[in-house]
Formats: sequence, structure tokens, C-alpha cells
Amino acid sequence: MAETDKELEQLKHRFTELADRSWRQNLFTFTGFLSLAEQDALFRAVGENLSGCSLYGGTPLAQRRMARFGDPQQMGYEEPFPISCVRIAPLSEKFAEEFTHRDFLGAILNLGIDRSAVGDIFVDGKSAWVFCTDAMAPFLIDSLSRVRHSSVRCILAEDLTQIPEPKLSCREENVASPRCDSVIAAVWNLSRSKSLEYFRQKKVYVNARLQENNSYLLKPGETVSVRGLGKFVFRGEKHTTRKGKLVVGVDLFV
Repeated sequence: MAETDKELEQLKHRFTELADRSWRQNLFTFTGFLSLAEQDALFRAVGENLSGCSLYGGTPLAQRRMARFGDPQQMGYEEPFPISCVRIAPLSEKFAEEFTHRDFLGAILNLGIDRSAVGDIFVDGKSAWVFCTDAMAPFLIDSLSRVRHSSVRCILAEDLTQIPEPKLSCREENVASPRCDSVIAAVWNLSRSKSLEYFRQKKVYVNARLQENNSYLLKPGETVSVRGLGKFVFRGEKHTTRKGKLVVGVDLFV
């Protein structure tokens, strides 16, 4: 995962190369799975309209997404994203431990798999659905046999309709305005100064774009992600209280 400014600049150069190659050779080119910071670097590299570029993570709910360069209409053919889904389940459900997202990710990365080859992981009880590149799926299925102290089995998932829907907490928050910093502070019960710190540390993303302007006015439907805290969908202004406070709606991922 790219974190430093130098790494992000290298990524932007790589994105430009992939886009140029796709255009010159009339073929689709793909990245690995991109973090939010890497997706923001993509937007900066190829432009805000993402012409000829699309993003997908295996499901519309995915946060880590792969970029594909190439326009099917212009190229005259279609090529799907090289994404597979692997289902990880304990051999013995009764005696298996309770796992977290971190447990599954740690077990996968301990196999020596690069983070860019793994997309989102959806935990489902003691099991998980893991999106990965097509090339990595057979290795993951053959190699992953334990998560923490529990034995597991991996199979290629065909029916993705069984992936659990995200749990949302639909809430209403009193804010001074729909400013990004104000809503973030209300959602996670932060002081104004603490909310501003997340902007200074470049941890706030709106629709996968880095948002450094704390006074940005949120629009209904926008997804706000704050690294270390979580994410929510802004549902817009609901009403005003008798004391003049604005009430907004948010769907918080829990």
C-alpha cells in the first residue's frame, strides 16, 4: 500500500503508463486492488472525469478497487475485471474461534501475498468472503489452511448473492452545517480540533477522493471514509430544530 508522497507520485506515473499502453495497443490494462489513497492518486493522474477508466472491486460495496484502462465502446470488445472471490470457512464451525477482518487479512498476507492482490474481505460469522486477483485465487485456495489456531478450507465462490449486506446504523445528527468536519465530529463524537486533525493527517476521503478542505459541504449520497474511524453515507439535511440546529441523516457502517 502506497503511503508516502514519493510512492504516490510513482503510482501516478504508473497509472499514466497503463492508460497510454491501453490507448496505443487497443487492449485493456489493469492495476491491482487500490487503497483509498491510491485511488485518489489515480483520480489526480488521469483526471476527474476518469475517461476511459473504470473502477471495480468485485462488488458495488467494495472499498478497495481495481482500475481498468480502456473504453469497451471505443475498443469494440469487453474484458471483465480479473477478480475472483474465495470463500474461507472453518473445518469445524463448532470449535472454530471468532475471527475478525484483521485475522483473515493477517493469515493471507502471512502467505507472502502482496496486499495489492487482495481486495475487500467481508466477514460472515466465522467465515469470510475474500476478493482477490484471478491469478492469486488458486494459490490462496491451495495454501491457506489456518486462521489463527483454527483449520480452514478455501473454495472458489460462485454465488456472490450470499455475501452479507453491510450493517448500517441509520442516524440523525445535530450539526451547525453540512460541513465535512462538522458532520465527522458529530458522527464520532469528536471535538472540532480532533476532527480537524484527521484532515491535517490526510485521512479523510469523500467518494474515494482525498478531502483536505474541512469546510467542504457534503452532498446527499456521498460516502465519507475516515481512516481509523470508519465510513458513512451522508443522507442530507432532514430538518431544523426549534433552537435552529440543523439535523442531518447519516448511514454509518458498523
